[in-house]
Amino acid sequence: MSQTVQGNISKDIISGIAIIALIFTASTYLPVIGFFFSLFIPLPILFYRSKLGRTTGIIVYILSIIMMVVMTGSLSLDIFFFAELLLLGFVLSELIELRLSIEKTISYACASVLITGIVILFFYSNLSNTGIYTLTSEYISRNLKLTMMMYESMGVPEESIHVISNSMEKIHYVLIRIIPAMLISLTLFVSWASLLIAKPVLKAKNIFFPDFDSFKLWKAPEFIVWIFIGCGVMLILPENSFKILGLNFLIILMTIYFFQGIAIVSFYFEKKNVPRIFRIFLYSILALQQLVLLSVIGLGFFDMWLNFRKLGIKKES
Repeated sequence: MSQTVQGNISKDIISGIAIIALIFTASTYLPVIGFFFSLFIPLPILFYRSKLGRTTGIIVYILSIIMMVVMTGSLSLDIFFFAELLLLGFVLSELIELRLSIEKTISYACASVLITGIVILFFYSNLSNTGIYTLTSEYISRNLKLTMMMYESMGVPEESIHVISNSMEKIHYVLIRIIPAMLISLTLFVSWASLLIAKPVLKAKNIFFPDFDSFKLWKAPEFIVWIFIGCGVMLILPENSFKILGLNFLIILMTIYFFQGIAIVSFYFEKKNVPRIFRIFLYSILALQQLVLLSVIGLGFFDMWLNFRKLGIKKES
């Protein structure tokens, strides 16, 4: 290997770690919007793994984790969370090379990351002599307290803070029981968003990206609508275990229907030639307005019967 090539690889490795460090810093130290920055963590590792290959990608991955530990000064659950996001980007790049369907690429990536996370969490709990439930419960409690402190510093009215404070135990109770669905939904969303953003970036650099079927034409399997309805029925059953199980599945299915709803929105944006700036503005509203978000999920859900994009319908000549 020539010195020029070695120099370029070294430069890419430093650039990759620097970008990850920048995103990590924003995610850690910026209130409120920091969490949204963390969702971009998989992108640099996906890009540099695709560009430089598996071995160099592993080097970027390991050095990035070391960099995070040095910056925070400890090996905490937060570092574990960011390491899992980095792993997601690496696995997505590996699966891209296999030229699988979009469903298999996202499913396999999510399964790999979640299984790895469970194994690491199991060993972490054993090393700290703390059960996984206790570890998770303490982590949620700590973050709820930090959220309350953030609300107070932002000048949220005392009445609202008082209401939230009195409901803290109930919020904790619900969060600890829906955390499986939240983790799965988050992993699905980050995988989907990473592929969506990576496509134009990789193609602009002439790096291979599979010809997935157009995102705007994607449609969820029709049978899951009945699972969705069944989960809704479980919510009205008197047994709490059924309610929690149904709620977990509903959160995951709502994420899937969100993807379909966004595909419908994107389809009509392109069909009507909506300007890019206006599209970005409307997509931003989705992240801020829950009612708009629920409307998009509703689009995806009712698309099974209404077929908003008229997919599969051929025009007669």
